Amino acid sequence: MPTERITFPGHAGPLDARLDLPEGPHLATAVFAHCFTCGKDIPAARRIAARLSTMGIAVLRFDFTGLGHSEGEFSNTSFTSNVEDLEKAVEYLNDRDMPPTLLIGHSLGGAAVLKATADLPQIKAVATLGAPFDPEHVTHNFADALPEIISKGVAEVSLGGRPFRIGKQFIDDVAQGALTPAIGKLDAALLILHAPRDSIVSIDNASQIFLAAKHPKSFVTLDDADHLITSSEHAEYAADIIATWAKRYLSLTPPAPPIGAPEGVVRSAEADPKGFLQDITHGTRHHILADEPRAYGGTNKGLSPYGLVSAGLAACTSMTIRMYARRKEWPLDHVSVDVSHNKVHAQDADAAIGDKVDEWKRRITLTGALDDTQRARLMEIADKCPVHRTLERSSTVITELTPATTQTPATT
Repeated sequence: MPTERITFPGHAGPLDARLDLPEGPHLATAVFAHCFTCGKDIPAARRIAARLSTMGIAVLRFDFTGLGHSEGEFSNTSFTSNVEDLEKAVEYLNDRDMPPTLLIGHSLGGAAVLKATADLPQIKAVATLGAPFDPEHVTHNFADALPEIISKGVAEVSLGGRPFRIGKQFIDDVAQGALTPAIGKLDAALLILHAPRDSIVSIDNASQIFLAAKHPKSFVTLDDADHLITSSEHAEYAADIIATWAKRYLSLTPPAPPIGAPEGVVRSAEADPKGFLQDITHGTRHHILADEPRAYGGTNKGLSPYGLVSAGLAACTSMTIRMYARRKEWPLDHVSVDVSHNKVHAQDADAAIGDKVDEWKRRITLTGALDDTQRARLMEIADKCPVHRTLERSSTVITELTPATTQTPATT
């Protein structure tokens, strides 16, 4: 995922940002607004941006005024200024001819995107993670300091082990930041993600946002995730949900495939540079994960590379058999193909290419009232599977047939 480091004008000075770009065609643009006193580089933001970029969606992540590497005084900011910074991000992208159509907001950033979208007709979809229904909700994080902030105009508080100066302007502003009118005016699809055990912003906030919004709207639970979505597993889940949902509402029409690749390009992009997890995409509609088992240093969140090859052989075999049986109008009720892969000594496979060769074992189950001649013919057809033909040029494919049965498999 190529990432461009940029700055753009905020409401009170330059804002530091990252623009995560697709490696392939750029089909749409999104903006990510981080949580209260967080930053653009939290794990959830990085994972969501990486996942969307595989779909052709560029993602702008930025630090609000006075946070991270953005300029300005945090003590002089407010909820309204956060919304203004968000609008400045949209304006910057518009000027770059990359108009965003998707806004994503985490916690108070989620409240900001809800507020801003009401005045941004170009936005087609909005996703929030752990967002408060009432922006004033954030003041409970420093409730003990509220009397000092009100009396002195500003006070230093500790949030997440870091010192921040909170001004009375912020307190007054969030007290008037009711979101009900803005949510009711949303002319965009809404996705609400929230964890039932969120101890910072309770789950009832998600219910209030959902009830205030018009359709189309969706709610997805983040199970036992914490408020910051620090777990890689929960960040991965949130990223996948947002990506799957967003393509329903955004225009993600890819260009024609290149000459010589009639099915388009399959792309693998690292999802975790510290491990082996890969985002594999085929155009904008198909996505799978690839990984290595834990025993080999991976996290076992997806098929291994050889597992993907085995899946291709199994699927192609099943499709080829079905196509032939359908054409012949034979009583084939169901096909299943089990494939396993191993490395064997060349002499064991009667081959003379190196010390080891790849061996795939196929176990084909044909269900239906087929006679012996039909079964034998379908087994011959299995070897005409294009993937089988590709593999057998340098590999050994061993195929076996399970015992005949006429039982129709159960369906759910």
